[in-house]
Amino acid sequence: MFNLLYKNVSRYIALSEEEFSQFSAPFKLKSFKKKDAVLKEGDYCLFEGFVLNGCFKVYYLNEAGFEQTLYFAEEGWWITDIDSLINDVPSILNIEALMDSEILVISKKDKQYLYETMPQIEKLFRIMNQQSSVALQRRILSLTGKTADKRYLEFLQKYPGLEQKLTQQQVASYLGITHEFLSKIRKKVSLEK
Repeated sequence: MFNLLYKNVSRYIALSEEEFSQFSAPFKLKSFKKKDAVLKEGDYCLFEGFVLNGCFKVYYLNEAGFEQTLYFAEEGWWITDIDSLINDVPSILNIEALMDSEILVISKKDKQYLYETMPQIEKLFRIMNQQSSVALQRRILSLTGKTADKRYLEFLQKYPGLEQKLTQQQVASYLGITHEFLSKIRKKVSLEK
């Protein structure tokens, strides 16, 4: 159960077996069925989750009431509402399972305890937060500076094979376009191949 988490952590820091055991001890396994909410807008986010299998979408409802997907989290990804978690404010995000899925969850309190008892864990999450900031910056630049066609091609690169598991509406929500416009882009891309 912890093999994937160990591989993920090992990308950033080295932990002995004993240290990894201490690190992983507070994590709890949570299972979700398709369409189950992990977090709802208005709730307080009190956890970070590491995806073992399945897929989640992290989204919010814009002022017009339409879903805007920030990202999809597949195996090996982390999910949370960092603003709610850190600033102790109600979440504006929703996190939903797109299929039967499992995550390892660590509470804010347990994570803080690890920071205090294992200094290398603070380094781990600092590096991961830096990587998240880079991804967020790239996502913003893509949404504000690239055509929908280019965003679609980037989506296919970033999430290989995921398009077949998602509805057209979910892909369109991620791209910030209507599903009708997505149909036109798909047609155009298939003709160019």
